[in-house]
Amino acid sequence: MGKLSGKRALVTGAGMGIGQGIARALAAEGAAVVLHYAHSREGAEVTAREIEQAGGRAFAIGGDLRSVSECRHIVDEAAAALGGLDILVNNAGVTRARPFLDFPEDVYNELFDLNMRSYFFCAQRAAHYMIQNGGGAILNISSIHGAAGFPLHAAYAATKGAIIAFTRSLAIELAPLKIRVNAIGPGLIEVPRYFQFPGYTTEFGNQLVPWGRVGRPEDVGKAAVFLVSEDADFITGQVLFVDGGTQARMGLWWEQAQVPQ
Repeated sequence: MGKLSGKRALVTGAGMGIGQGIARALAAEGAAVVLHYAHSREGAEVTAREIEQAGGRAFAIGGDLRSVSECRHIVDEAAAALGGLDILVNNAGVTRARPFLDFPEDVYNELFDLNMRSYFFCAQRAAHYMIQNGGGAILNISSIHGAAGFPLHAAYAATKGAIIAFTRSLAIELAPLKIRVNAIGPGLIEVPRYFQFPGYTTEFGNQLVPWGRVGRPEDVGKAAVFLVSEDADFITGQVLFVDGGTQARMGLWWEQAQVPQ
């Protein structure tokens, strides 16, 4: 039996990248999983089929989490599909790199609507289901940007810092209800969109990380399994940086690596 056998989990933004890696990791440990997606329907559905072919239970559900009513609807749908909810992984998010002096209001609102507000209201709805079970686990995916500065990311970093503050406060409020709340701060986790950046290669990324390699979605998945499992029963209100030492080194600067010509 896996560490999460019998548990029911919702992972938002699970159609690709980190969310997909987390969903696979939870399912591999026995959890039944709902994979939420906004645009990556194919990725979510393919992953759900892979989980089922491996003997697990999985469902793919689409929706726009920038809407509070849709946040509530997605959580309700997930609980209905799974027969309840024990685990919520708030992972859906968007990155928008823009100069601070010219940052447009609509992009600012987009970042906060998805990266922070959806976490708040998905957690609120999920907590009601967890209370019925006598407890549960909420895991919020933040970023090293929530703890260290980086150019062109003022608004994005603000959302990720807000997630950390939200995690700590919510952990204290929900502790009497036996709902643990933690966060993961991923560093450079290589996902397909990185290869859209001019000059980016895996070798270049490896130079940026003290551990000597880029992270992978499964690295975050393993950390997620630990934090939502009984192995972490005495851990709440904490942020685990999964970054190969990047945040400890005072930040990640592209100038430190030799850019391929």
